[in-house]
Amino acid sequence: MPASPSVRERVIAFLGLGANLGDALGHLREAVSCLRALPKSRLLACSSVYRSAPVDAAGPDYLNAVLGLETGLCAPELWREMAGIEMAAGRERPYRNAPRTLDLDLLLYGHGCIQSSALSVPHPRMTQRAFVLQPLFELAPERVEAQALSATAGQRIERVPGLSLVASS
Repeated sequence: MPASPSVRERVIAFLGLGANLGDALGHLREAVSCLRALPKSRLLACSSVYRSAPVDAAGPDYLNAVLGLETGLCAPELWREMAGIEMAAGRERPYRNAPRTLDLDLLLYGHGCIQSSALSVPHPRMTQRAFVLQPLFELAPERVEAQALSATAGQRIERVPGLSLVASS
C-alpha cells in the first residue's frame, strides 16, 4: 500500500556545526541538544570535535563537528529550525565570515540538490573546507571525494581528544 501523500519520507541530512566565540563547546553541545529535539527528527551520529583555524577570516580557532540527522522535515523547514537555534545562541552576522557563537550549515539533504535565494544544498563551499570534510568523512566516507580531502590537506585542523558533543548514556 503506498504511503499517504501527507506522510513525508524521512531523509538523512548532514549538518555542519561550528563555534569560536564565548563558550564554543557549550554552544555546540546546546545546539546538538536542540537538534535532537526537532520534530520528526532523530540524531543518528555526531562526529568527533575538531579544532580548526578560521578560513578566509581572522579570529580565534573554531570547534567543529558534523551531525547526521534522520528527518521528516523538508529542507527549508530544517534550515529555518537551524537558523532559530543559531539566533537563540546569540548568532550575529556583522560581516561575511565573522567570528560566531554558533554556525549551523545544512551540508547535505539526502542526495538532493537545492538552489534558492535562501538555501543551497549541497553546501556550496563544503568541498573547500577541511573542517567540514574530515568530520563528514568520519560519519559518511562515501559522501566525501578523496580529491576534495586531498585539496584541503594544507588547512590546519586537528581532532580534539576527549571532547564529545553527545552526552553518553
